[in-house]
Amino acid sequence: MIATRRGAVTALALSALLAVVTACGSGDGAAAPTAATSSSPAAAGLAPDRDLARRLAEQATGDGAFAHLQEFQRLADANGGNRAAGQPGYDASVEYVAGRLRAAGFRVETPSFPFDTFSAEAQTLSVGGAPGPAVTALTYSPTTPPEGVTGPLVAAPDAPADPSPGCEATDYANLPARGAVLLVRRGTCTFTQKQQVAAEVGAAAVLVGNNAPGPLGGTLGSVADGRLPTGGLVAPDFDALLARAGTPATVTLVTRSQTITTRNVVAQTTTGRTDEVVLSGAHLDSVGEGPGINDNGSGSAAQLEVALRLGSAPPVANAVRFAWWGAEEVGLLGSTAYVQGLTPEARRDIAVVLNSDMLGSPNPAYLVYDGDDSDRQGAPPGPGGSDGIERTLAGALAATGVQPRGTDFDGRSDYGPFIAAGIPAGGLFTGAEEVKTPEEAALWGGQADQPFDRCYHQACDTLANIDRVALDRMLDALAVGVGTYAVDLGGPNGVPSRDQRQTR
Repeated sequence: MIATRRGAVTALALSALLAVVTACGSGDGAAAPTAATSSSPAAAGLAPDRDLARRLAEQATGDGAFAHLQEFQRLADANGGNRAAGQPGYDASVEYVAGRLRAAGFRVETPSFPFDTFSAEAQTLSVGGAPGPAVTALTYSPTTPPEGVTGPLVAAPDAPADPSPGCEATDYANLPARGAVLLVRRGTCTFTQKQQVAAEVGAAAVLVGNNAPGPLGGTLGSVADGRLPTGGLVAPDFDALLARAGTPATVTLVTRSQTITTRNVVAQTTTGRTDEVVLSGAHLDSVGEGPGINDNGSGSAAQLEVALRLGSAPPVANAVRFAWWGAEEVGLLGSTAYVQGLTPEARRDIAVVLNSDMLGSPNPAYLVYDGDDSDRQGAPPGPGGSDGIERTLAGALAATGVQPRGTDFDGRSDYGPFIAAGIPAGGLFTGAEEVKTPEEAALWGGQADQPFDRCYHQACDTLANIDRVALDRMLDALAVGVGTYAVDLGGPNGVPSRDQRQTR
């Protein structure tokens, strides 16, 4: 995620789902499979299996998903400790996923797209001539000179009642912002917007303080969006600096970027309507700091398990498209490139998007994206039909024995570009760096006052960081979501038909 089991398997087989496979296709191609790659279930001699959701949930297992996680860990260990986009560990992950899908009969494409890489060679902060706290350059932060930039510390208003500090130039009215090192708390607007506003008022650099425990990692979006050297601070260090406003500070963020290409993985069933597609997506890349086994090996592994159990030619009414996105951790770039590459007609062909990001957090929440905005938090409702997706996934989670709650469409994962295009979306999430409340601990178990994922965006996001019970429950819910909409897009939890969808 970008920086805001049952023990036994039943003996019931999915032989009907796995009986028909097709020859694998070429590795690279168009952004989405075309109509020529799919047929109706009737043409394949199959009737939609009304029991598919239940059967798929029984057949897809947490043990199967964990085996894929073990392979992701092995690939990271063999390739510098990470699976970050543009790095060998990510390329190896792409080949692993694509290879398993091809062996199962899927036609697989790995369309490429360009993106900007980023590295930080020096990240220091001095205050009053003495070494200051640790600072982390936000991705695509412009570089400072080797000697850094110096200016007085100036704090943006930090009132608890203001959820959007530093998001408007008026926040710095009557403050000596020109030439300053601005201190601004993380809030509702993007890091990109904060540093753009800081640039507009003439600041020398901006330091963003976390509003949650743990390190602050994030991105300015792209090299083109970066206008001002921007670093992140943990909350206690940021709070300490607020008390030193007016003190000269030197920020040194020596950074380097280059443009390279990376790939998504896209595979689609050969049965089902290709103008009513159920798209299941999960990002495959990690951050550079670690192997990313929970974030987001867990979502990728769960989705791969569901795809392999579903098979390439299942008895469905609607085609199922599985996508593993690249470069999510540096700005949702793979999913954005994919959506932007679709024609208007191809966008309308996508009926449902199911997003899986961080499904095995060690201190788990059980969260479903709030498609109807019933929680009245943050973003507005998703496109029409997102409310039904929320109910479907929430019901599936409840059936595993946990009571789910909503989580905001805050733009931190790959549903974002689809929602922006007007496509109904939903998904599953077990929590990132946010802290579990006592109320949530009473509801779900685990440790109150501790992060859902203590290893979020860190080297310790390894196999040891996975709660296998949570992974299994989320896998069941994903399987139910895929199986439900693959068979029927209607009903009380349905989504608009193609002629009713208003995509952009």
